Amino acid sequence: MLANYLIGLREGLEAGLIVGILVAYLGKTGRRDLLGRLWIGIGIAVAISLGVGALLTWGPYAMTFQAQEILGGVLSLLAVAMVTWMIFWMGTHGRTLSSELRGQVDAAIERSAWAIVLLGALSVGREGVETALFVWANVAGGSDPVLGTVGALAGIATAIVIAWGISKGLVRFNLGAFFTWTGLFLILVAAGVLAYGIGDLQEASVIPGWGTPAYSLTQLIPAGGWLDTLLGGIFNFTPEPTWAQVIGWTAYVAVTMALYLVMLRRRHTAAAAPPAPAAAAAAG
Repeated sequence: MLANYLIGLREGLEAGLIVGILVAYLGKTGRRDLLGRLWIGIGIAVAISLGVGALLTWGPYAMTFQAQEILGGVLSLLAVAMVTWMIFWMGTHGRTLSSELRGQVDAAIERSAWAIVLLGALSVGREGVETALFVWANVAGGSDPVLGTVGALAGIATAIVIAWGISKGLVRFNLGAFFTWTGLFLILVAAGVLAYGIGDLQEASVIPGWGTPAYSLTQLIPAGGWLDTLLGGIFNFTPEPTWAQVIGWTAYVAVTMALYLVMLRRRHTAAAAPPAPAAAAAAG
């Protein structure tokens, strides 16, 4: 539940900040007449996200076991790819998000007033689809479906309240630190989803090695115990992973965490660097 809560909170806060920027900019430029169309686009994004969640939940039941496992494995890998991209995109574009969105609004108005609908749908829909896919993959990996869904919805609700408070000047906190630490946490969550997806593909005989554990931690963490349930619900932990799962988890964490830390170091260095001198320096 905690992992899904943080997923809902982070994605919901990103979407809330995007909506706040778009609404504020339309008001600032005197185009409040386009707010209705923006909200239509946001409504479409929410509907698509709910549809994706419903399709992922009930769609696979008519498939064979092998087909379900293949679909589950592929979607888990897709969820990992999307959340990884989201973590790095926010890390590199967070500082320029406002200016980029304002530029997109200007371009949309120049093309067509109805292009605002598309902008709203795409800006918010990306976050919604990512949330639906990643929460589904995490729940499918062992989290309780009801608790997982409740956790995600609670995170989104919290994000809405925080985003509203920020827009009204009632809430102040370090967004950079929030996205940095949740990014680190989500890398570990994504690694567990990756291992679960590999296990699905092994069960479907797409990847060999299913049924041969690399090691067993059942003596330390008994299956079905509270620690097993806690770690499984948050990180998709399994006490008897296969070699493919161990290699996949280790490689993903090592590479992704290293790249993420490098990105954070570069961002910190850039923020600490003194401003560049003016280009129009006096000559002679």
